[in-house]
Amino acid sequence: MSHIPYESLSGHLKDQRILLVGGAGFIGHNLALDLANLGATVGICDNLMVNSLIENCYEPGRAQVQRTAYQNFLLDRFLLLRQVGVELMNSDARLLADLGRVFERFQPTKVVHMAAIASAVDAKAEPGLCFDLQLITLRNVLELVRPKVKEINQVMFMSSSTVYGDFEGDSVDETTFPRPEGIYANAKFMGERLVRTYRTQYGLGTTVVRPSALYGERCISRRVSQVFIENALTGKPLLLEGGGDGKLDFTYIKDLTQGMVRALALHKGHDDSSTFNLTFGNARTIADLAAVVKSVVPDAILEERPRAKDKPIRGTLSIERAREKLGFEPEWTLESGFKQYCEWYVDQWRRAQQQTEAN
Repeated sequence: MSHIPYESLSGHLKDQRILLVGGAGFIGHNLALDLANLGATVGICDNLMVNSLIENCYEPGRAQVQRTAYQNFLLDRFLLLRQVGVELMNSDARLLADLGRVFERFQPTKVVHMAAIASAVDAKAEPGLCFDLQLITLRNVLELVRPKVKEINQVMFMSSSTVYGDFEGDSVDETTFPRPEGIYANAKFMGERLVRTYRTQYGLGTTVVRPSALYGERCISRRVSQVFIENALTGKPLLLEGGGDGKLDFTYIKDLTQGMVRALALHKGHDDSSTFNLTFGNARTIADLAAVVKSVVPDAILEERPRAKDKPIRGTLSIERAREKLGFEPEWTLESGFKQYCEWYVDQWRRAQQQTEAN
């Protein structure tokens, strides 16, 4: 598949109506922009509950500069989506009737399920909400697609690399038996099992995507990459547990969405059921991440801490299957992609500081 240029995928997408359930978040809005730019008709169904403007305004203890920066990120998402003609439907996918009305109005040919709590820490704190957002919404999607398998040719489920649990070696591939731990990872794995069951029982065409350690513009989920940049900008230390030797397969959002677009465009229909790791495909240490931050913010403070006993053991996710079947080839190394993101973040932080001072 490597001979298929990314731009040529528009021919596979121009007649598709793609509904992103929970698609106003970090991954979703970036995917929507890419799909719309390639000619697909894109709709987003989202209740705007997670990472919302209201939550940002009322979050206790949040500094005003950070509050302003996050508000800018969220508003920029909506502006960009509107500019490319993505339809945003404010609806609660936990309610079958609400989601049903969205399906009737939008008439999708493909559905991407990405409704979820974005943080394993938040999922542990609110397991009931995690279950509702990840599994109740997925059940509703599958039940609405089930009687329309002739019209809807693909359901894509956004899973997570956390389903693998602790890595036993340096890398895992899609044949590695999952050993999820915790509420978040187990809810993702249950979602995968549910999707595959509907595929075998009712003939749905399905795709499961497993990303890892994402970073990129307009994220407010406070992943480690974002926390490190903000700590550097506010004089707080970048904490390196165990000297920062822990590894993650850091992936730029542009690489993930490129892979997702390929998986949507090249899907073969109801007989096609695949699972893909969509990552950079080369784990790097937390110390490597901190070094890039320090190259952009020289005053960043690095501070070593003992490693937490319950810290997961991670590594590289093999992307050979995605290379072979999708022609997927990530482009952004940590030194190029994360550095670009850091530089963007510094500019955005200064913008928020100026706005705060002006007010």
